[in-house]
Amino acid sequence: MRDRSLLRLWAVGFALFGGMGLLLFVHFYLEMVARGAPRPLLAPLIEELTSGIGTAVFFPWIVRMARRFPLDRRDWARHLPAHLAALLAYSALHTHWNWLTRELAFPLAGLGNYDYGAMPARYAMELPTDVLLYALIVTLTHLFDHYRASRERAIHLSQLEARLMRAQLQNLQAQLNPHFLFNALNTISSVMYEDVVRADTMLSGLSDLLRRALQTSGRQEVTLGEELEVLDLYLELMRARFGERLQVSVSADVEVMDALVPTLILQPLIENAVRHGAPSPPETARIEVQVEREGGALVLRVDDNGPGPGGSAPSAGGGTGLANTAERLRGLYADDQALELRRRPGGGARVVVRVPFHHEPRFTPAPEGTWSASAS
Repeated sequence: MRDRSLLRLWAVGFALFGGMGLLLFVHFYLEMVARGAPRPLLAPLIEELTSGIGTAVFFPWIVRMARRFPLDRRDWARHLPAHLAALLAYSALHTHWNWLTRELAFPLAGLGNYDYGAMPARYAMELPTDVLLYALIVTLTHLFDHYRASRERAIHLSQLEARLMRAQLQNLQAQLNPHFLFNALNTISSVMYEDVVRADTMLSGLSDLLRRALQTSGRQEVTLGEELEVLDLYLELMRARFGERLQVSVSADVEVMDALVPTLILQPLIENAVRHGAPSPPETARIEVQVEREGGALVLRVDDNGPGPGGSAPSAGGGTGLANTAERLRGLYADDQALELRRRPGGGARVVVRVPFHHEPRFTPAPEGTWSASAS
């Protein structure tokens, strides 16, 4: 891993400073042409490339110095002497590199011996350029490390937020399940002494329903087809309790049966309609569920024939089920969702849920027409 990191740094260094050497070669060569004192093309090319490649050779070492002795607000004064020593060492080594590589390259290119002049003067001449190069590498290293650390913090924060959101959604779903279970058990308790057969049927239905609920307990979304299958088991319980006093019809277009919806999204809406939207006995409670696609949204409507929002029935505006459902929708889809409770045209209440239309082609509906089911 360490060798791979060193190779990456060398690759970056050669690309950066090799390219810089080529640009400087073009600059100095054109300057000689402009002054009317051209040299052989290879001479400035070798000079600038050897200088750039030399910086690239020492690039990983300077990067490690920048990371080991960061010049931040807290430690810059303490680390500055180490960088000054490293700068002088780099400049001396870089100057020797330039002399040695040019001494070797010029004869091989047919340019004769290379005269680098007096070395003490060369140290002084190369030092300002090396100061700029060293400062550039240290600055780029700090900027890159700061960017990488900020990006890692952002990713870590987003992961924490995602885990928190999943925990909140699971908590809301966990609140819905016991809420439903307690209501179902209360329903069974209310009839078990009056009609043992009906209570037994309800217990059997509750067992099937809980089995299906456990199968999807780890999923926040299921296909609409799966959701309707679970809803049908719930309606069996309601049929056993209310008999002919409850009539529920469910319809959905075939094309939306594989659309994804939140798990157990319909059950609390039906339960809310039964508990808060049903008319007083002996009038029949009629609930209609319709699911259809409207553009990029999947729309679920639950209508009842009760007193409606603001009516005489207590808690006509809904309860825990609707509140938790609204929170789940916000957690799953943010602003790309809606839950509205309004008065139904002609009387009663209407709950409308909008979620993004997206699907998973796992459910195979009937070959043609509209899927429909009814419980009465």
